Amino acid sequence: MRLGVFLALFGDQDLDVALDHVKSMGVDTVEVGTGNYPGERHCKARELVGNKQAQQSFLEKFKKREMTISAFSCHGNPVHPDSAVAKEFSEIQKATIRLAGETGVGRVNTFSGCPGGSPTDQTPNWITCPWPDDFLKALDWQWSERVVPYWKDVTKLARDCGVKVGLEMHPGFVVYNPYTLLKLREAVGPEIGANFDPSHLWWQGMDPIMAIRELADAIFHVHAKDVNIDPANTAVNGVLDTRHYGQELQRSWVFRTVGYGHDELFWRNFASTLRLIGYDGAISIEHEDSLMSVNEGLSKAVAFLQRVLLKEDKGSMWWA
Repeated sequence: MRLGVFLALFGDQDLDVALDHVKSMGVDTVEVGTGNYPGERHCKARELVGNKQAQQSFLEKFKKREMTISAFSCHGNPVHPDSAVAKEFSEIQKATIRLAGETGVGRVNTFSGCPGGSPTDQTPNWITCPWPDDFLKALDWQWSERVVPYWKDVTKLARDCGVKVGLEMHPGFVVYNPYTLLKLREAVGPEIGANFDPSHLWWQGMDPIMAIRELADAIFHVHAKDVNIDPANTAVNGVLDTRHYGQELQRSWVFRTVGYGHDELFWRNFASTLRLIGYDGAISIEHEDSLMSVNEGLSKAVAFLQRVLLKEDKGSMWWA
C-alpha cells in the first residue's frame, strides 16, 4: 500500500505548487479533483478528455516528480432533482471516467447522489427509515426510477473505459453504508465499489474493520480520516447532528486528523485488515479537521501513518 493525499486540500494552490508541497512531505501518490465538490483547480476533466497533447503535459507534472495518481475525484450529486444541477454533476462525472480510462489512472471516486422523493421534488430527500409508509414508497421510487437507471448507464461507460468507480459511503446520499453500496453494486455491476472512508462510518455507529470485511473486493480506494465522537453530546442527542462543523463543543462528533479520534492500534488493524482482503492501493489522507490548519493536520497525519505503514524498498507500504 502507498501513502497518499487527496490534493483538494490545496485547492487554493496551482498544481505544481501543491505537488511540490506534498512531495516534500514524503508522499508520492495523490488523489486529484476534476470538478464538482472538490473543484477543478488541478484538473479540468472536460478540457482534457480526448486531448492527448494536453493529457501528456498534465501527466508529465507527476512523472517528473516520480509521483502517481491514485484516483480522480469528482464527488457530486448526479441524480439531483434539479435537472440542470444534475446535468452539470453528471457531465463532469462522465468526463472524469473517460479521462481515467484515457490516462490509465483507472479509478474514479464520487458520491452515489440523492434524488428527490417524487418526480416533482426540487431538493434531495435522504430517507433513513421505512415508516410512515410514505418514506418506503418514496425510497422504492428513488431506486427504481432514478438511482439504478442512472448508475446502470454509468457502469456501462466505466466498463467500456476500463475504469472502476468508488462510491464514498456518506450520509445524505442513497449509498451511505455497506448494505446500500452492495445493493447498488448488485443492481448495476461490479464496476461500482467503495472509496472507503472510515470517518463516515464511525459517526453512524459502524465498525470500519467489520465493514472492510463485509465489502472485501468491492473496496477500490481508501481515505484516511478520523472522527472524535463526544460521549456526552451523543448520549443526549445521538449521532445525527445538523449543527455547524464550527460548533465543536456542541456537536456529537467532529472530523479529526488520523490519530486524534482513534489510536495507533486501530489504524494498524485497519491497514492489516485491508491487506487481508487483498487491498494493495493507496491510503489517501483527507483533511477536514476544524481544530488544525491544513499544514498542521496533514503533517501530523503523514507522520502518524508513516509509523503505521513501513516503507519497503520498492516504495510500497506495509504495516509495521
